[in-house]
Amino acid sequence: MRFGLLINESRGPDALVKMRDRVARGADDGFSSAWVSNIFGLDALTALAVIGSQVPGIELGTGVVPTYPRHPAVLAQQALTVNTAVDGRLALGIGLSHQMVIEGMYGYSFDKPARHMREYLSVLVPLVRGEKVSFKGETLTANLGLSTPGTGEMPVLIAALAPRMLKLAGEVADGTVLWMTGPKTVAEHVVPAITEAAREAGRPAPRIVCTLPICVTDDAEAARADASTKLAIYGQLPSYRAMLDREGVEGPGGVAVVGDEDAVSAQLEELARIGVTDFVAAEYSRDGRTREFLKTLL
Repeated sequence: MRFGLLINESRGPDALVKMRDRVARGADDGFSSAWVSNIFGLDALTALAVIGSQVPGIELGTGVVPTYPRHPAVLAQQALTVNTAVDGRLALGIGLSHQMVIEGMYGYSFDKPARHMREYLSVLVPLVRGEKVSFKGETLTANLGLSTPGTGEMPVLIAALAPRMLKLAGEVADGTVLWMTGPKTVAEHVVPAITEAAREAGRPAPRIVCTLPICVTDDAEAARADASTKLAIYGQLPSYRAMLDREGVEGPGGVAVVGDEDAVSAQLEELARIGVTDFVAAEYSRDGRTREFLKTLL
């Protein structure tokens, strides 16, 4: 299992510099990857193009870019350009976002999201592999090829939680990027579904990128409560709420990786055992103990 870092958005005029510095520190510490979200601050792909031109070596991932506001051919062109700028180190994570964002903020229909993702991948995946596309679906049309350099080995991962999305992640994409999904759910729901879909499609074993809050501490109860408070919104969004309910926990603190060094080590070993290929640490403690422990695993 490889170890990566979730690089939270910064605010203010020096936000990009702060993000770059955090990625550089992660690279210096020996982490395999750094992942950034795409919410309402910096555009993730643009930021990674800048950061990757200044920070060598480490894989750079988006976790995740929303699909609805971008035609898949446009996203393919942008992602390939970024992949060229960062010397082939981009992992393109995409996702549906949420109904409250897509319909409530952008004004797009969120009807049949799994159909949307299947059609989206039908255009995006061939283009990033250097193929031409002629596709007409119910929601998307594309008739083009791209001359953008950088095609080939850039993995395309999707945020997949529901069964149909997990099938797509294994059958068409290169794996999944998870958030707020605990070990029981990964073991019993995610891994079997995505692995079987990949096997039936004759695809390689999928990447399972599991992003979770993590805090090394002697007070696990307080750390879980802190995570539930800081990350409360994720207990309210329907897709994540479904995963928390499946896990049998009340809130985000219930899936956080917390405890002293021995306890956290055991939890990470369990994630590796059940099939997680990449653990991405969403650190939320400020005392440095979590980072120092993670460095011992690298």
